[in-house]
Amino acid sequence: MLKIRFWSVLFLIFFLTLSAQVRAEAPEPSLRGEFVQGGIIIGKTTRNAEVYFNDEPIQVSECGDFVFGFGRDDTGDVTLRVEYPNGLSWVERFPIAEREFRIQRIDGLPKQTVTPDPEVLAQIRENNEDVWKARQPRSQFTHFTERFIWPAEGPISGVYGSQRILNGEPRTPHFGLDVAAPTGTPVYAPASGVVTLAHPEMVLSGGTMIIDHGHGIFSSFLHLHAMHVEVGQFVEQGELVGEIGATGRATGPHLDWRINWGNVRIDPAYLVPPRD
Repeated sequence: MLKIRFWSVLFLIFFLTLSAQVRAEAPEPSLRGEFVQGGIIIGKTTRNAEVYFNDEPIQVSECGDFVFGFGRDDTGDVTLRVEYPNGLSWVERFPIAEREFRIQRIDGLPKQTVTPDPEVLAQIRENNEDVWKARQPRSQFTHFTERFIWPAEGPISGVYGSQRILNGEPRTPHFGLDVAAPTGTPVYAPASGVVTLAHPEMVLSGGTMIIDHGHGIFSSFLHLHAMHVEVGQFVEQGELVGEIGATGRATGPHLDWRINWGNVRIDPAYLVPPRD
């Protein structure tokens, strides 16, 4: 009887020890952000771990940093999986919270205001190609882990996700965060990175700049009056990069600040402290 109890106790100790080791070897990653339309998640796991977002691998730094986000119209659940070097894995499903976005209807506009002529459309397509190329790098930078700061001072005049319906035709939603301020107001880098685009005059967005923060996270700055950096230049967080303007198609001087994770449009408001 004593021998049976001895082996039972020994087996129990072994099982509990093994269970504790398994739990220790498959830790839950650290996640900062919100699972919401337009949201962004900044994660941290162990070295050499692999991370999968909806079964697609995403970039992980040598230190275990990773990032992903959600578009304006994303819905349903997403799956996040972390595969560890020891063969164990951590898996979790998260629902994407839905939001309500502002819709504005405007009728009676001249046709040329709603639909540009073919020559202008060709220029817009060329501009879009330049922007697309500027957002293609998947650099190893991890500047997206910095606590982002507001790129300019001024009241918020436009928000992410809002949409206009012109003459009954839905237009592309607004994917930026607008800060209204006089022409010449300084624009600062919200996080460190490398400039991948500095175009002085695009048809729609006017003076346009893009900064690569790493792992497919890019800041875009539209309607700039002036730019103080050039393509390929590294900028520190808080460094002066340009000035607010009303270039391109703008009704007044303001900064249109946008965030992308690859081709996914993120709401910049989820990266900075709240502002009225």
